Amino acid sequence: MRKHCPTTFLALAIVGCAGRSEAAGDLPAPRVDLPAAPGAQRATAVFAGGCFWCTEAVFEELAGVHEVVSGYAGGSRDDADYKKVSAGATRHAEAIRVAYDPAKIGYGQLLRVFMTLHDPTQVDGQGPDLGRQYRSAIFYAGEDEKRVAAAYLKQLTDAGSFSRPIVTTLEPLSGSGFFPAEAYHQNYVKLHPGDPYVRVHATAKVKKVRDKFAALVR
Repeated sequence: MRKHCPTTFLALAIVGCAGRSEAAGDLPAPRVDLPAAPGAQRATAVFAGGCFWCTEAVFEELAGVHEVVSGYAGGSRDDADYKKVSAGATRHAEAIRVAYDPAKIGYGQLLRVFMTLHDPTQVDGQGPDLGRQYRSAIFYAGEDEKRVAAAYLKQLTDAGSFSRPIVTTLEPLSGSGFFPAEAYHQNYVKLHPGDPYVRVHATAKVKKVRDKFAALVR
């Protein structure tokens, strides 16, 4: 189901919002995190949490984030194409690559924001966006990222942070890679504030990150 399908947008928005599993209060900070490498000023993380317009807009709010790129992860370079991905014809998920300064914001903090700003209990979809291309996933670049992400998912599960089971997948980035999306998708929320989808979904997510993570916002 493509997110900009006009004939079903309002109905799906209502259904998606009604089925959302909200976190039971603020999520705890991760007990396990990556150590900041001495002198490191740039690291990257790749997350998939539904529409990449929304997740991109959220992470652009955070201090210590250099750049956020919308793109595709989980499939091959040959089919990293919006029409194919949005039709569910590939293994890709709409994803973002976050370039950040680990001395200013840690990987664990990024995970906490990510898990707060989307519904990690919805299988193959996110709100009105339905299909494997909108799955909740953390794409890890190495065993250390995998270990930290797995520990946080377990921490949230053990704490009963959500009313339904977390279905976020851990997927190796090295098996496929991250492929930037077409230029017209980059900075979409900032460039199209009047878009109906942006007004209903992205604006609410941006407000939520500003409210819940005021200390991390620029």
